[in-house]
Amino acid sequence: MESPVEITLSGPKIPSPRIQMRLLGPLTVIRDGVELALPPSRKVRALLGYLAMAPRAVGRSRLCELLWDVPNDPRGELRWCLSKLRGILDDPARTRVTTGGDAVSLDLSDCLLDTAALNNAVGSQPVGSGELVAQDLREVLKLFRGTFLEGLEVERNPQFDAWLVVQRRRFRDCQIDLLDRLLSCLPAESDEALSLLDSWLEVAPFDVRAHRNLLSTLVERGQTIAGEEHLAAAAGLFDAEDLDFEPVRTAWAQIRARRVSPSPARPLPATSDPALPTPDTATGTAGTPGRRASIAVMPFLEQPVARGGLADGLTHDIIARLAKLRSLFVIARGSVFTLAEQGTLPEEAARRLNVDYVASGRVRLDQRQVVVDVELVEARSGRIVWADTFDQPLEDALILLDEIGNRIVASIANEVETAERNRALLKAPNSLDAWEAYHRGLWHMYRFTKDENAQARHFFQMAVRLDPTFSRAHAGLSFTHWQSAFQQWDDRDQQSDQAFAAAGQGLLADEHDPAAHWAMGRALWLRGRQDGSLVELERAVELSPNFALGHYALSFVQSQSGDPLAAIRASDHSRHLSPFDPLLFGMLGTRAMAHVRLGQYEEAVEWALKAAARPNAHPSIQAIAAHCLALAGRVEEGRNFAASIRRAVPGYGIENFLRTFQFTPDAVAQFRQGAKLIGLG
Repeated sequence: MESPVEITLSGPKIPSPRIQMRLLGPLTVIRDGVELALPPSRKVRALLGYLAMAPRAVGRSRLCELLWDVPNDPRGELRWCLSKLRGILDDPARTRVTTGGDAVSLDLSDCLLDTAALNNAVGSQPVGSGELVAQDLREVLKLFRGTFLEGLEVERNPQFDAWLVVQRRRFRDCQIDLLDRLLSCLPAESDEALSLLDSWLEVAPFDVRAHRNLLSTLVERGQTIAGEEHLAAAAGLFDAEDLDFEPVRTAWAQIRARRVSPSPARPLPATSDPALPTPDTATGTAGTPGRRASIAVMPFLEQPVARGGLADGLTHDIIARLAKLRSLFVIARGSVFTLAEQGTLPEEAARRLNVDYVASGRVRLDQRQVVVDVELVEARSGRIVWADTFDQPLEDALILLDEIGNRIVASIANEVETAERNRALLKAPNSLDAWEAYHRGLWHMYRFTKDENAQARHFFQMAVRLDPTFSRAHAGLSFTHWQSAFQQWDDRDQQSDQAFAAAGQGLLADEHDPAAHWAMGRALWLRGRQDGSLVELERAVELSPNFALGHYALSFVQSQSGDPLAAIRASDHSRHLSPFDPLLFGMLGTRAMAHVRLGQYEEAVEWALKAAARPNAHPSIQAIAAHCLALAGRVEEGRNFAASIRRAVPGYGIENFLRTFQFTPDAVAQFRQGAKLIGLG
């Protein structure tokens, strides 16, 4: 079930039509308040979106050029797609898909189209006229539920892609204009203004005006230190994309010059590194210890309708598995099933339960296959954070639940973490609570450089200072010490001790958190205690079978001095659970090392090169690729990798490599042999 698209501007309310179509976000069609299951074909959905936006009838030849790349029978495929559209839009007494002559058009005059509603609301009041009052602007902005036709890219169709890019740019600019106009109606000190600026930066993270407005607002609120912090974070984002940051820096200087009075002085907490920024914890955080992002998983719908079937079983499974991760506050199944039985829609349920995110889905049985559509929505804004479709052969129901459940739980956890990380990154540091400071730390941690690692440690320290019971923050702090030891950035023994101590604090805070056992397992590995390390890591995945980092860490340890076949299995499972993980380079690299120990050098090269190609792969990962190439006889390529490593780390050699890892004597001999061939001996 979906709530209707409503836009209530000043004036009489118009009754909702039977059919509503949403293009501002994932393509959605709602009939009589019920969201329809659209055909899985991207061509059908692309055709629907294009025709819905077309101001006049479109020739069949144009549609064939737009959506087909030299197929055998483009007009035949077009006829098939149009038949699918008729099934979605036409009624016995009302034809909406018309095909007069050689042209095709949609008659949506009796339907509610969100883009048309937007054009009517904005077009009736010229930009800058001031006629759209603040409440009207808020209503219009509710129409934006994501990017125009989100996720509807069609491969090998450059003409459609070009059209899509133009439309997305147009609607993005419209959304930014509306945000700008609403901001002009609000006082700078209002919390809504900051929320709107956050939304602006989500839509256009490199918009100089958005950064300038946020910096100006922070100064008006007396938060100059927060402005400095945002400036530093934004500079990193611009530098990463090789964009000119000077206009933002100049704007900041001008804003500071106009505001000659300093921010109110406050006592600042001590920090272990005076070179790092010191967040102001005096506001907004003391009253929220232990806060985690919250989520409600609404009972999945089943088609054909059934209660107690696959959909209910899958919902129960997802709720239980998310709870075991212990990174989210998960609403119990009794509450969500009760609300569903009352006919409560997901967005209304999110409001009543006061959660940050709500997940919903649909299970469809299609002959011998089950198809599951899942959607994750941010409750505050109504924005779709993530949506995907999973399918599996319908052979064994229990295996099916386990397989699809694994993928859904891992995806939800990863998407929530990414959304929270990005939100924390652009939030004023002096307003971060423990949860937000932790996610700010994660953002820096995944950069894998010495300076970013220090920044990550700073924010993790802030998180545990604000909430000493936050086990994940202790685990993150342990990981930064682990990185310093592993990468040989600081004294290995000292950093190993600190990694162990922080992991111990995490276990004291919550011994049922898989991340706490993961941190302890890695810390024990640093100390050369492999058996103890494996015990802790096995406990992590026992507590939460969906904890991808636990499976990866098992692969990491086993690949060097344990069972290489077990390492390969654990590596594959970790990537299956989290295919876009920030530590993907490590998951691939451990599999490469396992193949080396098995004497399978060609296979090792395949996985090592994939690992080295990841954008955040550090020199140790590059070194795995160099040695694997040498052992496989591809010496010249290995020498090129070695030269690249030495440019980044002058003097790097086999002793650095062997000090980083803990291989068996046989594996040490193999890697020494490879190092001699490429000049790292």
